[in-house]
Amino acid sequence: MASAVKAYKGMGMEGSVARWYDRTTRKDLPEIKALAARIAAMLPAAAKVLEVAPGPGFLSIELAKRGLQVRAIDISKTFVEIAGRNAASEGVPARFEQGNAADLPVEDASLDFLVCRAAFKNFSEPGKALSEMRRVLRTGGTALVIDMRRDVPVAALRESVQRLGVSRMNGWFMMLIFRLMLIRRAYPLDEFRQMATSAGWIAPRIEVSPLGFEAWMSK
Repeated sequence: MASAVKAYKGMGMEGSVARWYDRTTRKDLPEIKALAARIAAMLPAAAKVLEVAPGPGFLSIELAKRGLQVRAIDISKTFVEIAGRNAASEGVPARFEQGNAADLPVEDASLDFLVCRAAFKNFSEPGKALSEMRRVLRTGGTALVIDMRRDVPVAALRESVQRLGVSRMNGWFMMLIFRLMLIRRAYPLDEFRQMATSAGWIAPRIEVSPLGFEAWMSK
């Protein structure tokens, strides 16, 4: 049954906001390509992969380029449309659909790998999302959640934004979003670990990065 709770915290990523995000985050493509290469290297050819909250779809597209069977689900209608166009322009068969992370329209135990990047802190039902991630993976499958952590230094965020080479206005706007919204929504690592354990994940492996964390969870 679909959740009656709003699927995301704060403002929805629709319309002009989603299009701005698409333009701005293209500067992250080198990092995204490196992540896609890391993921593809650990999976068999044609493995079934789901990206939860893909946004403009850049990671899903890069994974599909590497021969993986990629499906992606986002709550934003605009992002689903943008990601579909981006995939078509790259000539890859990644499949984008609208849906809620806390009620994934995916069959039980049907996937080899799941990834959720830079979105988990925005889910209004994070515990349910973690349970759903586990449900859709086959036994032996792996989920990877990448996100900001609550104690990320503001100086590290500022340095990251500066490396993007965006305009001064865009840089100021991005820092405002980070400081007033995203950091406040981000989870301390202990809280994330507790949520994952409550959702049925056994001993998630959490690696800290300069801006956040990578949580590797196996079923």
